[in-house]
Amino acid sequence: MTDMAIQRAWLANISQRPADRRLANLFCELRYRLALVGQADDHSFRLPLIQQDLADALGLSTVHVNRVMQHIKEMGLIRVRDRMILIGDLERLEKFAEFDPSYLHLGDVHAMASATMQLGTA
Repeated sequence: MTDMAIQRAWLANISQRPADRRLANLFCELRYRLALVGQADDHSFRLPLIQQDLADALGLSTVHVNRVMQHIKEMGLIRVRDRMILIGDLERLEKFAEFDPSYLHLGDVHAMASATMQLGTA
């Protein structure tokens, strides 16, 4: 059921959203998933993908991903430094991306991340 929900969300993302929101939505999902394993917080995450990888994932050309990335940066939603995505205002990015993590069926990311960190220190 979870896999089907994720597939439906991705189909909607690719077929119904403009490219800038697609990319923002991908960043939100990656940040959310990485936060679950302690690899992201509300302000940043590492992105070792190149623009070609992003283009392939989103059904866009590399040139278009580059333009969309510049647009998202100009809007002040993200910055990129040393393969890190830096997020100034997570709520604003998620709103722009129309991101609703419920399709992932992963629960509360903040509670899970806190529990993971506490287990690591125990």
